[in-house]
Formats: sequence, structure tokens, C-alpha cells
Amino acid sequence: MDKGKTDEKKFEGNSKVIVNIESIHCGDCALNIERSVEHLPGVLSAEVSYVLSSATVYYDPTRVEEDRIKRAITKPGYTVADTLAEKTRAFWREMRSFIFLGLCGATLAASWITEWIGLAPVFPTVLSIASLVIGGYPIVKSAIKTLLIPDLNVDTLVSIAAISAVAVGAYHEAAAVLFIMLLGESLEGLTVGKARKAIASLIQLSPKTAWVMRDGKEVQVPIEEVQVNEVVIVKPGERIPVDGKIISGCGSVNQSTLTGESLPVEKGIGDKVYCGTFNEAGSCELEATQIADDTKLAHIKRLIIEAQAEKSPTQRVMDRFARYFIPAIILIALLTFLFTGEMIRAITILIVACPCALVLGTPTAVVAAIGNAARNGILIKGGVYLEQMGRLKTLLLDKTGTLTKGRPQVSEIASFDGADEKKLLYWAAIAEKRSEHPLAKAVTEKAEALGLTIPHPQAFENFRGKGVKVQWDSKTIVVGRADLLKDEGIELPEAAKGLVESKESEGMTSLLVTMDRHPLGAIFISDTLREDARTAIDRIKGEGVSEIWMLTGDNENAAAKISKELGVGYEAKLYPEDKVKRVKEWKRKGRVVAMVGDGVNDAPALAAADVGIAMGAVGTDVAIETADIALMTDELLKIPGVIRLSRRALRVIKENIVFAIAFNTVLVFLSANGWMTMILGAILHQGSSLLVILNSMRLLRKNIT
Repeated sequence: MDKGKTDEKKFEGNSKVIVNIESIHCGDCALNIERSVEHLPGVLSAEVSYVLSSATVYYDPTRVEEDRIKRAITKPGYTVADTLAEKTRAFWREMRSFIFLGLCGATLAASWITEWIGLAPVFPTVLSIASLVIGGYPIVKSAIKTLLIPDLNVDTLVSIAAISAVAVGAYHEAAAVLFIMLLGESLEGLTVGKARKAIASLIQLSPKTAWVMRDGKEVQVPIEEVQVNEVVIVKPGERIPVDGKIISGCGSVNQSTLTGESLPVEKGIGDKVYCGTFNEAGSCELEATQIADDTKLAHIKRLIIEAQAEKSPTQRVMDRFARYFIPAIILIALLTFLFTGEMIRAITILIVACPCALVLGTPTAVVAAIGNAARNGILIKGGVYLEQMGRLKTLLLDKTGTLTKGRPQVSEIASFDGADEKKLLYWAAIAEKRSEHPLAKAVTEKAEALGLTIPHPQAFENFRGKGVKVQWDSKTIVVGRADLLKDEGIELPEAAKGLVESKESEGMTSLLVTMDRHPLGAIFISDTLREDARTAIDRIKGEGVSEIWMLTGDNENAAAKISKELGVGYEAKLYPEDKVKRVKEWKRKGRVVAMVGDGVNDAPALAAADVGIAMGAVGTDVAIETADIALMTDELLKIPGVIRLSRRALRVIKENIVFAIAFNTVLVFLSANGWMTMILGAILHQGSSLLVILNSMRLLRKNIT
């Protein structure tokens, strides 16, 4: 079982809280908060996202309270933004950082100007010291609060460097370094803020008000006041405010916010519509089925936020590395001073070696990639699955509803004993009425199309992957594969066996119908291959996926026909438990395995794979919950798209890490040899962090289709 799925089990039964935090200025701030919270007894896990400005904490409510967790977050000097008053205070705290930056820069500029025009040395010195005090106050304050956790952070290194520079009389250089550090933090914050807004725009689509019918009148009310089963009116050009079913009118609805589909979908009476989608044409009335935080959009929004906050395996490694990196740098700086006797070299090492770029490299790339996927109707539930998809080598696909259109239709009905075919269909439909399988749906839809009224069976037993057995009107009806009949001890006539083999050789699927252990006939069902299936498979192969196999419960002939058309391997006549075994066999070969299915019937196989991918998830909460990656529509071409995005994200993460380590190593080497000044070191250090962020943000703009 992979890391993400193991964590879910580990924290099962405990409480989870997501806390919005203000005043996070860099990736190292996120690590400080994590350490502060993790020191509390009863906290099982704390993960803080700099990009999202939020903390996800799992804790034992019997040992620690939520308020105590929030106090631990504020201890290093950060603000929990829960209430309007707290958000207002956080806003002014942010403004205060810009004020410190402005005053520090102004006094520093004044010191240079007074020195340039030749005023007495005391003036530039006093102004430099003033700039030092102003710029150093927030940095030293942060360093002291971090030491009280106890811990070390980037501000610790900068504070030691600034104090040491003052000790050797380098007032101008120390002031310049502090200004550059503050300026770099602000630029990082603005850059990441843009990414944060771009991601937030994907999920903040719910209207604030809705038109409802009350006492025979149209009334506009706040969205929080809309009730379940209330009639909601949606006019042309408005966003749909709730999940619901159309009861009057029709329209053309753009669902791109949820599914990534570029073209609007025609909706009519009885169709479902979802909150946040856009009614382009036509006016309609809906019966509200889910409102406020229960809507599909709200559900997806929560999952996106949790996914972006969850750390990928690479980020966990980098964070652990960063914990030991700062003490190591302090030691290197001390040894440099002891061996060379030059304080400036040691100070410069402290300035250039901060691990900001290293800490930021992974989370910024993960958040950008997940945000891009969400915009295209693909829900990736965390960095762990993004990284796994980036290393994917084996892809397993279900047939029905994945490679085929998932709308099987009854092609033929054959009676073994001369019974009426309509009566045969009637009995089969009774047996299949409670089944959720696509083949069952084909039978019941055919019966309804012929005007048959299907009663509910009195007892229902589902043999997953084989068929069903029901009791109705004192009769026992069995409908399913030949294997199920064999298990029940029911023998098929030789002529019936020949007919079944003949139809299956044509690629059809057979459902055998028996009553009271007597074979009555067979229903033959066919499904159509998706038009884009061949193109999707070719593109998946083009992304470097070396093994593609179709796993199906269907017969050998039907599977072989589709396998040949698509150029993929196949295994047929598999029960759900057999699919799980096949997935585990592939994983034992040491390959990263993804399984694609509908998220309902294939849930066990999806759970067993390194990455479970569900298609058409917008229509079912089960698929969204069970899958690691949920495709909101049933477009196969999104699978090579998400593989391509994942590979790019993994490449960007590697680029960021290699660049950060190599750049820091070179700067430390140059500083130790006295070939780097403090000011240039500060500029290059902050520049490296910005380059890493900008490199990651490219993933937001990548076209993945």
C-alpha cells in the first residue's frame, strides 16, 4: 500500500482540522509552524502549505484541543485567520511588513546618498544603523520566537549574519543584506500570491445568491438560505447556485468548471445540474438536491485544498533535509572563520546558504500541477499520486465504461424452449432491477423501452462479476454468466452452449436466464468502443508507458476483439477479486501500476493499485471518494494528459532540487574562498528562490490535452 493510502488508515478515527494562516512569508515559515505544532502531545501529524497558507493537522481530541493547536501556530509569530477581526489584523500585519521594507529601503538609500555627496561619515553611518534596526526588527523577532519553540530557521542565519557584520563595523553591507532579504520575501509572496489566486479562482465559483419560488413569487435570497427540495430558478447567463434536477424548462449548460469540457451540454427535464456550472442559454427551474457545503463543487473544492496541502514523498525528504541543513551551515560558517580568521567569509556563507529554494521547489510544483489538472476536470488527490503518475510504467484498464462507451445495449434475445422473448426479458429485468452493473442497466432499459412495468424482487443476491439471483412470486430467477449457472448446479443444453459460443465469437456478451433451475434463454448484449480509444492508447504509449493491459470480466472472444483493435494485452473472465490479484502481481514486479475503471464496480482494484483512476466521476460521489485521481468526464484522452502533466511536474521538481542544491553549493564555495560579497550573496540567494517559484508556475499554464 502506498504512502498516501497508509496515512489515511493511520489517522482513521482521529480528528482533523484545516487552519488558514496569515503572515507565512517563505517555505521555511511553514516548517517552523509544523515543528511548533508537532511539539504538542496528541498531535499525530502537521502539514503546512506555504503556497496555500494553511495547516492540516491530525490530532487526538482526548489529548489536545483545537484551540491549543491554534495557539501553537501563533507562537512563532503567525496569525490564524478564522474571524473577520483576525483577518483584518493579519492584513495590517502584512502591510506592516511592507512598511518595514519601505522604511528600511529609504534609510538605506539616504545613507548611500549622504556618503556619495560627501557629508560627514557620521551621517551615512547613523542612517545605515537606522536601516539596520528597522529591517532587522522583524527578522530578529522571528528568529527569537523560533528559538523559543525551540528550533532554527532562515531568520536565525540572517540574524547571526547581521549581528556579526555589525560587530566588524560593516554597517552598510549589513543594512543592504537585510533590505534585500525583506525585498526578496515580498517578491516571493507576491509571486506565490498570484498562483494562490489562480488556484482559488478555480474553486470559488459558487454564486452568493439564488432566485427561489416562495409563496408563488420569485425571491432572491442568500445562498445559505436555500433549502433542500426548494424550487430554484436559473436564468440565462447565470451560474447555477445548487445541485439539483431540472423540473421545468431546459438550457445549454457549460460544465467546464467541473469537467473541463470545452463545449456546453444540452440539459432537459430530469437531468442533473451542478453548482458552479454556467447556464448559457434557456431558463429553467430546478429542485434543489444538495445545497451549500453539500454540493459537488463544495466537495471537490475541499478535496482540491486537501490534495494541494498534502506533502509529496519528495517534499517530505526535502523538509527532513532542511531540518539538518541550517545547523550544518552554522557549523560550516564557524569552521570557515576558525580556519581563515575572516569574519566576512563566515557571514557571507550564512547569507547565501539559506535553504529557501530547496524547500520551495517541490510544493510550488505540486500545487501548480494539481491546480492545472483541476482546471481541466481532473482531480488529483495529492502530490504522492502526482509523483507516482510521473513514474508510471504499467497501465491497467477495465473494458466496460472505460474503453467502451459504457452504454451496453441488448442486441438479441434467444429463447431455449420456445418461451416468449418479451416474457424472458421481463424475468431478466426483475432479477437485474437492483443491480448497478452496466449490463443490468441495459436489460432494464430495454424492458422499459418495450413498455414493461418491472416489479421489485422480494430477495436479491449479487454474485459480483458473475450475475444475480433473486426470489420473486415464489420463483427463483438466476441471470448471469455460465460460471454462475455452474456454481448453482444448472446444466445448459448443448444447443444453447453452441449459440452462446457463436454470439460471443462476434464480440457480444451473454447473460443466461434461468427460472427454478430451468434454462429459459439468453440475452446478448454489445457495447461500442469509444471513438477516441485508439488515439488515447497511442498517446499513452507515446508518454513512455511500456505495459498497457485490459482487465475484463467479459468473455474471451469479446476481449480479444477489442484487444486486437487497440493493440493492448488483455485478460478475460476476471472476477473483481481476480483483478485485485493481477494488480498486486504487477506491483510485485517493482513497477508503478495505475488502474483505470468506473470507481464503483472496480473499487477494489483501484484501491490495490499505486494509483486508482476513476472515469466519469462527476456523476457519482463514490468514484470521487474511492479514486486517487478522478476524471470528471469519461474522456479517455485525459489519461495521457494527466500522465504528461505528472511527468512534467516530476521533471520540474527535479530541476528545482538540482538547481537549488548546485546553486547553494557553488555560493557556499565562493563565499568560503572570499570570492563573494555579502550584498551580491543576498541578491543571488533571493534570486534563486524566485527562479524556483517561477519555474514551478509554468505548470499552471501547460496545456495537458
